Amino acid sequence: MEETRNTGTVLDLIGNTPLLKARKLDAGRCELFLKLECQNPGGSIKDRIALSMITAAEKEGKLRPGSTLVEATAGNTGLGLALVAAQKGYNLTLVIPDKMSREKISHLRALGARIVVTRSDVEKGHPEYYQEMAERIAGETPDSFYINQFANPANPDAHEKTTGPEIWEQMDHKVDAIVCGVGSGGTMTGLSRYFSRVSPAAEFVLADPAGSVLAGYVRDGTTGKAGSWLVEGIGEDFIPPIADLSRVAGAYTVTDAESFAAARELLRAEGVLAGSSSGTLLAAALRYCRESKTPKRVVTFVCDTGNKYLSKMYDDDWLAGRGLPRETVI
Repeated sequence: MEETRNTGTVLDLIGNTPLLKARKLDAGRCELFLKLECQNPGGSIKDRIALSMITAAEKEGKLRPGSTLVEATAGNTGLGLALVAAQKGYNLTLVIPDKMSREKISHLRALGARIVVTRSDVEKGHPEYYQEMAERIAGETPDSFYINQFANPANPDAHEKTTGPEIWEQMDHKVDAIVCGVGSGGTMTGLSRYFSRVSPAAEFVLADPAGSVLAGYVRDGTTGKAGSWLVEGIGEDFIPPIADLSRVAGAYTVTDAESFAAARELLRAEGVLAGSSSGTLLAAALRYCRESKTPKRVVTFVCDTGNKYLSKMYDDDWLAGRGLPRETVI
């Protein structure tokens, strides 16, 4: 028998992630489906935008062999960029807030990224705010390109062109609602653009950490003063330039305790090891499902793997040190 060989690269494994129906979680009258973005090769949904943004920069002539990519990231975009940069031969400098898990930082360094850790207790406009610092480093670095996921159109394009069509086909063209978080806004924006064409009646629901300004903006169009939260990767103290929230029908504010409890319950009930933002999405999705008066088919995301948070939300001592319960009813 002739041997079949896969001649592709790890980048060919980005996307086409599985969809799992939740069978043991209480979703009320609804069916809840989980898009397992944790099964991307870099472990998160951000692999999609990393490949999209670097490919777009290449097509636009903004990169050459040996160029340096610079980005501000809560971790997962950095991991996606590090994966793609290593495969394509680019240097990478990442500016990361100091609340990020040590697993993410170790993973990034193992992939060859240069890490600059900055403060997470300062707001946009402060020189040590992670985005301000990344833009400044890019300006000081020869032959560099500032990715800027928060304003890069190739970010939502990735979800409009890949994530949306995948969900639509996997759900047999029957989608009533999608629950998303917003970090840069690319997922929500790209998906809402796609579904506005194929299924305009599908509702979009925001899952937002307590302390973020985004849920308030969806509810009444205003942004209050941001607080702080422990969940990584979603929630903001500003409205990202690429975030189109005009199609968002409603928003749920989810506390850190609820997020961590939901993620831990997902592991116990469905066997899926998910990260902290996935807990936020799941908690909001379950609230939405339980409040629904009619049966609906609802999709949310396991945004990344919980392997990146074993020293944090899956560590009882870490939770206790922050006054958080190990278990909470969701």
